[in-house]
Amino acid sequence: MHRSILAPANLSLKLKTLVRSLLLIMILLAGNQCVKIKYSTSGASIPVEAKTFSVQPLVNTATIVNPNLAQLITDKLRDKMESQTPLKSINGMGDLDFDGTITAYDVRPVSIQGDDLAAKNRLTISIRMRYTSLYEEKFNFDKTFTRFEDFDGNTEFSSVEDGLVELIVNRLIEDIFNESVVNW
Repeated sequence: MHRSILAPANLSLKLKTLVRSLLLIMILLAGNQCVKIKYSTSGASIPVEAKTFSVQPLVNTATIVNPNLAQLITDKLRDKMESQTPLKSINGMGDLDFDGTITAYDVRPVSIQGDDLAAKNRLTISIRMRYTSLYEEKFNFDKTFTRFEDFDGNTEFSSVEDGLVELIVNRLIEDIFNESVVNW
């Protein structure tokens, strides 16, 4: 005898599985109505109430001043927030606010050769960043971020400065972004 696919025992099992699946989906959907969900494809954890962000122009108090550095960091942080979050950039005070100071821009030898010449030099950039979230104060911070990059001691700093600054600033922006909205 050939048993039908729609035999009562098989149909009952399929029906139970379908009902359980539907119940699970309904529970999940109902749960979403009660819970505020933070979502981002970049890994950012943004309060659902937040709609705007602001990046205050950075102040440069470093001993050595790169005249383009403050604007570069301000622009790159703003670009990162615009491209990786659903928030809108505004002037003034946003729901999330970044306010920073460049505290260090130094070139120092890190590896000395036998003839007292630097085999390697290091460019170090430090930024003191104050981050304020109007909706999640527990994530507010006032922290210094530092990154550096080494370069050959025989190389003229001015010939590699722009490339080193770009590399270091990109890392600093990633650090600030992760600390403020990724919350890892």
